[in-house]
Amino acid sequence: MKLYLAAALALVAPTLIASGYDKVDTFIGTGGEGHTFPGAVAPFGMVQLSPDTDTSCQIRDCYSHAAGYRYDDPTIQGFSHTHFSGAGHSDLGDFLVMPVSGDAVPLEPGDPKVPGSGYRSRFNHADEVAQPGYYAVTLADAGVRAEMTAGTRVGVHRYAFPAGKTAHLVLDLRSSLYNYPGKILWSSLRLHADGTLTGTRQTRGWAPDRQLFFAIRFSAPLTGHAFVSTEKDVTYKGFQGPGRGSDALAERAGRALVARLDFGQLSQPLEVRVALSSVDEAGALANLDSEAGGFDQIRAATRQAWTQALGAVDLQGPAPMAKSLYTALYHSLLAPSVAGDADGRFRGPDNQVHRADGYTFRSTFSLWDTFRAEHPLLTLVQPQQTTSEIVRSLIDSRRYSPDGILPVWQFQGRETWTMIGYHAVPVIADAYLKGIRGFDANAALDAMVASATYAPYGGLGDYQRLSYVPIDREPEAASKTVEYAYDDWTIARMARAMGRIDVAKQFEARAGNWRNSFDPKTGFVRARLASGAFRTPFDPTAINYGSDYTEGNAWQYSWFVPQDQEALFRAMGGDKATARKLDAMFDFDNSKLDYSHAEDIAGLIGQYIHGNEPSHHVAYLYDHAGAPWRTQARLTQIVASQYKPTPDGLSGNDDLGQMSAWLFFTGLGFYPVTPGSLQYAIGRPFVERAALNLPDGKRFTIVADAMAPGNDYVGQVTLNGRPLTRSYITHGEIMAGGELRFVMQRAPNKRWATARSARPYSMSSARE
Repeated sequence: MKLYLAAALALVAPTLIASGYDKVDTFIGTGGEGHTFPGAVAPFGMVQLSPDTDTSCQIRDCYSHAAGYRYDDPTIQGFSHTHFSGAGHSDLGDFLVMPVSGDAVPLEPGDPKVPGSGYRSRFNHADEVAQPGYYAVTLADAGVRAEMTAGTRVGVHRYAFPAGKTAHLVLDLRSSLYNYPGKILWSSLRLHADGTLTGTRQTRGWAPDRQLFFAIRFSAPLTGHAFVSTEKDVTYKGFQGPGRGSDALAERAGRALVARLDFGQLSQPLEVRVALSSVDEAGALANLDSEAGGFDQIRAATRQAWTQALGAVDLQGPAPMAKSLYTALYHSLLAPSVAGDADGRFRGPDNQVHRADGYTFRSTFSLWDTFRAEHPLLTLVQPQQTTSEIVRSLIDSRRYSPDGILPVWQFQGRETWTMIGYHAVPVIADAYLKGIRGFDANAALDAMVASATYAPYGGLGDYQRLSYVPIDREPEAASKTVEYAYDDWTIARMARAMGRIDVAKQFEARAGNWRNSFDPKTGFVRARLASGAFRTPFDPTAINYGSDYTEGNAWQYSWFVPQDQEALFRAMGGDKATARKLDAMFDFDNSKLDYSHAEDIAGLIGQYIHGNEPSHHVAYLYDHAGAPWRTQARLTQIVASQYKPTPDGLSGNDDLGQMSAWLFFTGLGFYPVTPGSLQYAIGRPFVERAALNLPDGKRFTIVADAMAPGNDYVGQVTLNGRPLTRSYITHGEIMAGGELRFVMQRAPNKRWATARSARPYSMSSARE
């Protein structure tokens, strides 16, 4: 894999990329373990209109099809309107539409191994076109050219049917990602007198009792239809026939509905406009009217939105790396997605409808992943309004939460309780400390404290009493202790900046609780019993879900003290001992270990696991140990082995943009090891030139002189023409604009940024 990067640098001439739009490859991550989708979506769009190649868990593993589309599948089952980008869990895939041509209209998807057995169709990758906001494919069995585009709350299909064949659509409300018996609680269809089709679906999946509504309009009139239930022995809440007191021509409700929609022979392509709402059908109709225009107009508007969003950076470098970095930026701008209607209404964690006061409510928060780099990236490449609305959404979610705490892993306003920590806290603190406003800071801090003191959640009662989470009372206790301690530090940082000194002192003390899970005898973070003893037996390589650690083991979690790496390194025996232990982690022989039972463990380099988030900051920790040249070497190793511009180009789930945000930051030459510190640890750049076009009109340029194959080390660094002798830059220095210049060389510079005063932030030394 290392040869890949060298070959790219050597054989591809540097190219100045004026616009990133044409450099994005939305197929990156659609194979392997990336779990991304290639379909049409606007920046942070509510609608993610994308092909689903297989939604049957009985045929394929749900995990491998978490995004609906898998690159190596031979057929497309249909096009649904909601998808996660790179999640480690499957759900969504709402309201699947599939065109069918000819007289026979099957209402079952059929067997992908048996052509013609259902409405699914074979396709060829050579016939696919995928760009930000646009997707097209030829459905070979139906003979239909299918195109997709999407606005913020509207998705538009366009189908060119073969001449002389009758045109039909199948709308399948039974289809879903992570489908299983009993997931569909209820669904409905209603055909209105003006030809508009509305409906809803209520599901019990990853999020309990999720409701989603739709409204559809067609560019050609229906010539016939059928609303069919495939469930036996059920009493329907709906009915076939006109709706009393409504304009409905036909209605039906049930748990297994599929519709056949007939259009006769068409002389021009059929356009299908679809809008969603988590509130009600009226909301879906209003969202449908909120974005004017047909397919071409919506596509043009979304292309312009993507061109502007991707224009946050201009890159000069080898084409493969430019493609990877622009695609990484694209993936980082898909979530948190808009979840509020055009009129401001949204459905909250209490499953009730509320109205956002002057902002757009957002959801899809994979916070255990995205607090690390995804959210810090948005503070650089998006207008401040984006992060302000994210924070307001988090605050309002807490306001309407039955438990009174901030979101953990939320989508469409519904909480899943997936993963650990209260990581909405660092997202809010990092935003506030960076000067982002437009939200009630006192309400935000109150929400942060409420989340950190809610005893029933994740062993927090014991954590507050014992200053650690005991493993005999709470699973994954070692991970929870260190993650809680970091979150507590960010509360303290924000409270002190606000003058809330009592809160700051309380949580500064809690920020040191990581020490209670660190075992100086073994040098690892370990789980303790309520008695105070460390749990035995102890194997630092063991990965078992529900054990001492969350999706990892002692090797990964022993480094998670981002707020005070200096104190951790002292506990490990000092800088040299720490550097040796970091090397031992990367160089560990895994040949006799089997992690096949742990589906999230991917991208192994020794005991470093890049495909999962707990390892993401670790390569930068050599900076904290006074050996930044080792960070540079490890980053070269990671980028070359874990990323490439191909469908299998992500070593693990993209996790709503975190894997991509890591690459984007690293490609520029720095990374936010400790969100909330206002610092970025310096690594090494992977392009010759990158310019961040900052939201306030300023420009921060990164230049890498002597970038060439084998020149993997930083010889010297200047900031605005002056020597930079520290291994970090500050957020303020970036936002002020200017130039960060690297001189690359073949041999490591073991004198640069090694002094203790040159190292990134640590709480115990209080360097800002």
